[in-house]
Amino acid sequence: MNLNDKRIAVLLSGGVDSSVVLYELARQGLHPDCFYIKIGPEEGEEWDCSSEEDLEMATAVSHKYGCRLEVVDCHQEYWDQVTAYTMEKVKTGFTPNPDVMCNRLIKFGAFHEKAGKDYDLIATGHYAQTEIDEQDRKWLCTSPDPVKDQTDFLAQIYDWQLRKALFPIGHMMKEEVREIAEREHLVNAKRKDSQGICFLGKINYNDYIRRYLGEQPGDVLELETGKKIGKHKGLWFHTIGQRHGLGFGGGPWFVVKKDMQQNILYVSKGYDPQTAYKQEFRIHDLHLLTTPIDTKNICFKIRHTPEFHHAILEAEEGGLYTVHSDKPIHGVAPGQFCVLYDEVHHRCYGSGEITV
Repeated sequence: MNLNDKRIAVLLSGGVDSSVVLYELARQGLHPDCFYIKIGPEEGEEWDCSSEEDLEMATAVSHKYGCRLEVVDCHQEYWDQVTAYTMEKVKTGFTPNPDVMCNRLIKFGAFHEKAGKDYDLIATGHYAQTEIDEQDRKWLCTSPDPVKDQTDFLAQIYDWQLRKALFPIGHMMKEEVREIAEREHLVNAKRKDSQGICFLGKINYNDYIRRYLGEQPGDVLELETGKKIGKHKGLWFHTIGQRHGLGFGGGPWFVVKKDMQQNILYVSKGYDPQTAYKQEFRIHDLHLLTTPIDTKNICFKIRHTPEFHHAILEAEEGGLYTVHSDKPIHGVAPGQFCVLYDEVHHRCYGSGEITV
């Protein structure tokens, strides 16, 4: 693609990935406009948020390459849309993914309405690639870095958003990106990757939920025996398949079920209990980025891991699909996104939400 005749907006987060995106474009003689999306706490709120440092980093990098930086405030949109989606799901016992919806609703959504619509392409630091086929269809494709690949976080964006997406570092390994940042003396070359929710910096996910939903203590029972082994502070703090941070003696314990009506958390004992596995499960609201797809030979993943699983996708009535995995899968939870790929996990087809 010839970028010289394109108007490009770069989303700078303050991290090393988006900074190297700007370097890559500047290296080609381009001077894109840069944008920092502001989504942080309200002024005066006591949140351990890194947004001030992020903006400083983004400003320094944009100045280094002589590019204009504009701050776009999407605070209200984030809390109205992404937080509302997240809290609605966790209240009903589901396991949502705020980062997935953040890409659709904020980075390629609210930002587009406020500024991105004036540009041909929106460049981000995602580890993902795109390709155009013979029919001029644009496909979302995986990164060669299996650990950093972020196609699963992008699988809910719309086709028109994919058309405008540009991923200049998507063909690189993380180590290459770090090496470039250090070689070019970027101010954030040694900065650690953020581990929290998109835009929330150092805010802990459970604190994020507690802020809106509070606590709702209930019993924790062993699934096989019904024996009470402890108390939980709220079902929304736990996910199916969870085995860390439970704090019950005599384990290890796995979360295998949540009864929202009775407010009971069911756990199973052992290092690998069969109750924690499923080989078939349903998805609904299947969102496809590009069509057609081969439903007989797919790969999928249900969480952000390097591993892919092989399956057959069967269409049912009412917009439901059943995923027939060739192997039992650990920790299948309603509300998670099941992300679909071709059989060699190169092209990402899209994703659907796992249902009960």
